[in-house]
Amino acid sequence: MTEGDPEVDLHDLAERLQAIALASGMTVATAESCTGGLVAHALTEIAGSSGYFLGGVVAYADATKQHALGVPAELIARHGAVSAQVARAMAAGARRVIGSDLAVSVTGIAGPGGGTAAKPVGLTYIAVEGPAGSEVRRFVWPHDRSANKRASAAAAIELLISVASPGPA
Repeated sequence: MTEGDPEVDLHDLAERLQAIALASGMTVATAESCTGGLVAHALTEIAGSSGYFLGGVVAYADATKQHALGVPAELIARHGAVSAQVARAMAAGARRVIGSDLAVSVTGIAGPGGGTAAKPVGLTYIAVEGPAGSEVRRFVWPHDRSANKRASAAAAIELLISVASPGPA
């Protein structure tokens, strides 16, 4: 893992994911909030990405999370849009709606505003949903808005690589 290094090369990570996905015949979808489509952008920067990347949803507003991805309003009300529970529901929704083998979701507080003591700026949850279930990770990035978005995108692709890679994790 990059441990949130905003200078990590998204292109290199996307190439690694593409090689794994194409070799295994696995398809991928995205559901993004705070990254605003940056994960999907990074994946589609690589020629041949149409061989595995099916599409994505940028669900920035809570209503979009509900309507486009099927995230229950009650889940958002109970845990907040930036939570492990909502990240899991977003990934599951993207996988179901788009019909992919794997789906990754990102929800967080990129900054500079919007943070609280309980949910500080930089707090991000990333989830991957696949045939074997879901995995969610929590991060708190210490960067500015742009770097927080890049760190989140890198962590999302790295989690996809980890889940998609053959053999023990």
